[in-house]
Amino acid sequence: MIDGHPRALTVVAAVGAALVGGVFFAFSTFVMQALRRLPESQGLAAMQAVNVAAPTPLFMAALFGTALACGGLAVSALTRLAQPGAVWQLVGSGLYLAGVVLTITYHVPRNDALARVDPAAAGAGAAWRQYASAWTAWNHVRTVTCLAGAVCLVLALRAD
Repeated sequence: MIDGHPRALTVVAAVGAALVGGVFFAFSTFVMQALRRLPESQGLAAMQAVNVAAPTPLFMAALFGTALACGGLAVSALTRLAQPGAVWQLVGSGLYLAGVVLTITYHVPRNDALARVDPAAAGAGAAWRQYASAWTAWNHVRTVTCLAGAVCLVLALRAD
């Protein structure tokens, strides 16, 4: 039975994973499409502005606070694998954490590289097209991992 701290942590992790997954979902379903419809130099500059604005304290708290909750929940679940919901907690936490790892290892370095591109320079359009295509494809992956993690965490609560 999930009770006490593991239950509260599961609720926090599920809400956080859904919230962060929703942000990524918005980028996958309409933000990047809108930016790609702009002239290339404008789309590139707009994404540079988004990347500067995105790491707000509130978003970082949601992203990494949820990661911290999932890390603690995964450790707790490992000690209770025979209990109802523990496997769902472990799987859900792992899925969310995979999305965070993808953010750190793939998206952040590409965002940093894009920040160094002058939108008016020769080759900027090609750099933008390549960035937008690959970045969006991998954003779909982190969207799915975060949202699937949230679903698994809700299933952990229902298994109780």
